[in-house]
Amino acid sequence: MNVAVCADVGSTYTKAAVVDLDGGRLVAAASAPTTVGTDVLHGLDAAVGAATAGLGVTDVPWYVCSSAGGGLRLAVIGYEPLVTAQAGRRVGLSAGANVVHVAAGRLGAAELTALRVARPDVVLLVGGTDGGDADTLTHNATRLAKARWRVPVVLAGNADVRADLRDLLTAAKVPVTVADNVLPRIGVLAPASARAAIREVFLRHVIGGKRLSRGTRFARLVRAATPDAVLTGVEVLADALGGDLAVVDVGGATTDVYSVLTPDERNSGPGREVAGTLWRARTVEGDLGMRWSAPGVVRAAAEERLLTPAEQDDLAAAAAVRAADPGFLPADDTDRAVDARIAALAATVALRRHARGAATGERTGRDLRDVRLLVGSGGVLRHAAPTDAAGVLGAVLGDHAGGWPLPRAARPVVDVDYVLAAGGLLAVDHPTAARALLRHHLDR
Repeated sequence: MNVAVCADVGSTYTKAAVVDLDGGRLVAAASAPTTVGTDVLHGLDAAVGAATAGLGVTDVPWYVCSSAGGGLRLAVIGYEPLVTAQAGRRVGLSAGANVVHVAAGRLGAAELTALRVARPDVVLLVGGTDGGDADTLTHNATRLAKARWRVPVVLAGNADVRADLRDLLTAAKVPVTVADNVLPRIGVLAPASARAAIREVFLRHVIGGKRLSRGTRFARLVRAATPDAVLTGVEVLADALGGDLAVVDVGGATTDVYSVLTPDERNSGPGREVAGTLWRARTVEGDLGMRWSAPGVVRAAAEERLLTPAEQDDLAAAAAVRAADPGFLPADDTDRAVDARIAALAATVALRRHARGAATGERTGRDLRDVRLLVGSGGVLRHAAPTDAAGVLGAVLGDHAGGWPLPRAARPVVDVDYVLAAGGLLAVDHPTAARALLRHHLDR
């Protein structure tokens, strides 16, 4: 049997899947609690052991992604808020990072203090188009060097000074990785090189630095941050579909939205985005979640006028219970109905923000009218009754008062088998299997 193990070490649970590489089918799956308190390998080995039990397979390759320990915390330092800093933020999100800090302009003492307080795992240092302004980027690199900065830096700014600034940072013992400019020209966003560099730094510095495991085995196994793997899976599925695609992933602490749009002339006119358009994008809503952030869902839904005062009061009480006990499990139909309502509100608000452009930083928003497939993900949808899960996605697709253009003919589907991350993990080494896996389980 020609199979591979794909595993996601999440903040709460570790999920493992066994994939047939010849047919691109899911052979088996299992999960186990993530053991951050001891060694994450304990939970990972337990999940993989349960998934492979009875299959009679040995020497199986492992493909692992992780968001344990808070995932990847990224800070962005750019030239000005509406151009390179915003471009850097978008690139960081596309790389699977939690963007915890964005600064623009010349770093001073106060800005350095704020940067340290944000506790980033990686700094994305950008600024200036190629051949454009180099003073701000040079100033900021020099400031980090003089501050004895030791957090890894990805340098992805003006190509004219990149080599000199790399040497400057290296001489000051700042860990630095060079990438192509994220904004080589006004209106042209080039994320691929920086995204790859952030992934490299995540694997080389961050995974081991979080001390999630005592030895080096876990660091050797991990190939990507979980959101990065999921976005890659979304990209593979969108390419297979040959059309626009959106995913809403409702988690315990955040709700992530991914969208892949077909590049066209939508932003080629006078009102085009000076920071460029990221046709393959991800946004993270840190105030929208099923447990830790459940009260944020109620507040955001009330602000969006999705709740009556009476429902707001009742739902706020239920959300507080869930936030106080993140391990809360619904005990009856009433609890399950409340979970479904919170999920529907989280997904609806997250899609509104994503499409309006507030979450992506795009002034013109994201045009989702041609989305052909809306994929729902997250434990609340995977474990819900099919009718409840359909109701959550139906609320999103029926959100006519949201101030964003709804998909005109989107088909909803739930990633019940959790294959998006697996497809993303397999995409480089086994592209045919990744494509077949995603199409079989999601394009039905």
